[in-house]
Amino acid sequence: MKWSAQPIKHHKERRIAITFEKKQEYADRIKKLEGIRWSSSLRLWHLPDTDENRIRFKIPLEIIYSPSPESVSALKTFESYLLSRRYSPNTIKTYMEALKVFFRYFSEKDIRTIDNNDIILFNNDYILKKNLSSSYQNQMVNAIKLFYKTVENRNLEIEKVHRPKGEKTLPNVLSKEEIKMILNANSNIKHVAMLSLIYSCGLRRSELLNLKLTDIDSKRNIVIIKQSKGKKDRITPLSPNILEILRAYYKEYRPTTYLFEGQVKGNIYSEQSLQSVLKQALKKCNIAKPVTLHWLRHSYATHLLESGTDLRYIQELLGHNSSKTTEIYTHVSTKSLQQIKSPFDDL
Repeated sequence: MKWSAQPIKHHKERRIAITFEKKQEYADRIKKLEGIRWSSSLRLWHLPDTDENRIRFKIPLEIIYSPSPESVSALKTFESYLLSRRYSPNTIKTYMEALKVFFRYFSEKDIRTIDNNDIILFNNDYILKKNLSSSYQNQMVNAIKLFYKTVENRNLEIEKVHRPKGEKTLPNVLSKEEIKMILNANSNIKHVAMLSLIYSCGLRRSELLNLKLTDIDSKRNIVIIKQSKGKKDRITPLSPNILEILRAYYKEYRPTTYLFEGQVKGNIYSEQSLQSVLKQALKKCNIAKPVTLHWLRHSYATHLLESGTDLRYIQELLGHNSSKTTEIYTHVSTKSLQQIKSPFDDL
């Protein structure tokens, strides 16, 4: 069956127009599609413009309708506010993308007239129908709430919008043996130094990449982590063994500004390259688990807990605002569990 499809607006609705060779068998097949309608004025069949229908008819999902001038202006104002308040680049990107999706959904409505009922409708008809994650739902609500408070200068009753219950997932943790295999897998001293520093200090990916030479205090054996998540500085102990690795790495690579630089001196090492370093190590170790760099941080915290380090110190070392965030590691520590004898052993 030869056909063509393209997004259209028909009677102020987003639709997909379907045209095909005039054969009765083709028409019979088209009529069976959910939501299909015939337009006498356009002389064609059309159906709802949904992601599912776009995929079915091979229309790129990124092709969207042009936002209204009011939406464009409001988004620019909101972005300026986020920048002036020094929100992180990731947060700005997340909030801006969330609002673009929200405004697209209400493309036929003046954004100044959107109220709580619209947010509930969007929540039920878009987020829940598409089975999007609870974290995405929370990000969306946060972005909408902040936008209307700052740009539109009015508080929506967000409390009336049902937020999802937090998903109780446990952090992924590797054994010390697995960590050792990963750290010893690469022969490149730079790669060894990067992965070792992440694990030995419990660093986030961005924290490692933003480290400068001056952040390594070899006299006091500490690493100074500046303006990390939450715009906070913190310090973490530097293992003497890691210091030796870093010295060997420095002699070979001679970085100038950042501790780990890309191919061009003075340029920060890329996130993609760092991910690739871990991927290569996993391949050499034959570890099939979907390990990410953050697993090294989780493993650091869990291994500290299992060695008897007080939870309050671990909270400080990781840079957590709340002790509840750190307490999750008590659920993956196996030290106490290993002391429990299974009743199966008595059978």
